[in-house]
Amino acid sequence: MDDDLDILLTNDDGIESPGFRALHDSLSELGDVTAVAPATDQSAVGRAISSRVDIAEHELGYAIEGTPADCVVAGLQALCPNPDLVVSGCNKGANLGHYVLGRSGTVSAAVEAAFFGVPAIAASLYVPLDPDDDREWADVDVPKAKYREATRATTYLVKHAFGAGVFDHADYLNLNAPVPEHCTGEIEITRPSHMYDMDATVDNGIASLHDRVWERMAAGDVPDPDGTDRRAVVDGHVSVSPLTAPHTTEHHEALDALAETYNAD
Repeated sequence: MDDDLDILLTNDDGIESPGFRALHDSLSELGDVTAVAPATDQSAVGRAISSRVDIAEHELGYAIEGTPADCVVAGLQALCPNPDLVVSGCNKGANLGHYVLGRSGTVSAAVEAAFFGVPAIAASLYVPLDPDDDREWADVDVPKAKYREATRATTYLVKHAFGAGVFDHADYLNLNAPVPEHCTGEIEITRPSHMYDMDATVDNGIASLHDRVWERMAAGDVPDPDGTDRRAVVDGHVSVSPLTAPHTTEHHEALDALAETYNAD
C-alpha cells in the first residue's frame, strides 16, 4: 500500500495501554492512524454493544466509554469513515482457539469491522507465565518493549496484505505473537485450536469459573497439533489465522426431517 493508507486503530485493553501505543507508533509509519478505542479496560467483553456511549477527544483520536464493538461502529460510521483497514490491539495476553473468538474484545472488534466489509487484523501478545505464577492478567506488567515482535508482524501484514490479495480470501486475520525473548521471528499460518478446558465450582452460592487452558500452557501441557494457533505460539512462532466473519450453516437430514414432521401430530 502507499503512504495514504488510512487505519482505524482500536483495542480492548484501553487507549492508554502500552500495547496500543506500541502498535499506534509502528503503524503510523505506514499512513494515517486514527485511534477509536475504549477509555478503560474492556477485556473479554466479546461483541457487546451499547446504544449510547460518551466520546472524548484524545491526542491519538477518540476515547470511547464503551466496548471495542462500540468503537468500531462509531468509528466506521461517524468518527473515522472509510478507512482502508481496522486494526485491533495489541492485546496483553494471547487470543487463541475457537472458543475465544467470540469472547475476546480484541478479536470481536475485527469481526465487527468484517461485517461492515472492512478488512481487519486482531493482534495479541503471548506472555508465557511460570506455572507457579498465580497472578491475574490485569496484575502482569508488560512494558511497551515486549510488544516488539507483535507490532513488527502486524505492521508487516498491514503493509503487504492488500498487495498480496490476502483479503480476497479472508475477512480478518487473528495474529498472536510471543514476547521477543520467546519468539523465533517466523510467521506461521494457522487454524484456531479446538482445545477447551473450562470448569466451575460452587461454594456458598457462588460459582467460580476457571479457564484451565492457561495453566496447562504454563506447564507445557499443550496437546494442540501442528498447524494450530496455540501450538505455533508455544513453539515461539507468530501465529496468523485467516478467518471469515459470518457463521456457516449446514443443512442435514436429521433436522430437515424434524421440520417436516413439526405439524404432523
